[in-house]
Amino acid sequence: MQKLTLTIVLSFLLTGILNAQTPDTTKLWTTGTKASLSFTQVSLTNWAAGGENSFGGNSFLNLFANLKQGKTTWDNSLDLAYGLIKLGEAKIRKSDDKIDLVSKFGHNVINKNLFLSANLSFKSQFTEGFNYPNDSVMISNFLAPGYLMLGLGMDYKPFPYLSVSLLPLTGRMTLVTDETLSDAGAYGVDPGKTVRSEFGAALKVTFEKDVFTNVSIKSKLDMFTNYMDRPQNIDINWEALMILKVNKYISTFLGFQTIYDHDILITDKDGKTGPRTQFKQTFGVGLTYSVKHLQATIKQ
Repeated sequence: MQKLTLTIVLSFLLTGILNAQTPDTTKLWTTGTKASLSFTQVSLTNWAAGGENSFGGNSFLNLFANLKQGKTTWDNSLDLAYGLIKLGEAKIRKSDDKIDLVSKFGHNVINKNLFLSANLSFKSQFTEGFNYPNDSVMISNFLAPGYLMLGLGMDYKPFPYLSVSLLPLTGRMTLVTDETLSDAGAYGVDPGKTVRSEFGAALKVTFEKDVFTNVSIKSKLDMFTNYMDRPQNIDINWEALMILKVNKYISTFLGFQTIYDHDILITDKDGKTGPRTQFKQTFGVGLTYSVKHLQATIKQ
């Protein structure tokens, strides 16, 4: 019954937002691609200080397509990342794995900086992940977990590079389609179930700007609380990426990601299991590619 009610409410409000837009004959699309590929390698021979030979690589791809038509905006972004590393005689392991899709529709109704907003997002990963150094214990897979979220509320854009979305009507589904992880009740689903549905509020903050010459920063903060179950617990996912351009084709990047989710239980080195603060840091120097297009279409 809760799922049906949530679907009806979100569909009704989304329809209201779509029907509220004012027709405009001028469309302006901004599309583009950003891609990077980096490698790391260490080779040791008779090295007295010790260490291991290593080789690794990371790739990143961002595709975006944003529409502005009168008072209406529609922003779409897809971030894909994947990395592999080999240490000594160990098997190849993945070092990065991300699928992050965001689609945000906004209609200006109050002032030029405040929009009615519908925000759709999807997060997952491509391949299996293991509890290294034990490569026999799988802890993630494609759509295990996967997160699908639809939120309705307001989007505040005081500057072109900053967006703050408050979404008090948000539905989130956690997907665990791998049978082994589903049976274990991983990522908050009931044992044997593949989907967990939640209804609550979300806050999303995005920042992307060239802060200095050849230095850009991109940051995304996602927060969610479930009205139906322990609303005082707030899930947090914060990502930040700093890119330093050497020239048109070579750049250095430094990335951070912090996650805290009460439904993700992690066993520490002392054997205690519970929610933990997750942290990931990436650094690389490599080839980059970036292109941006503006396309205007005027209906006759």
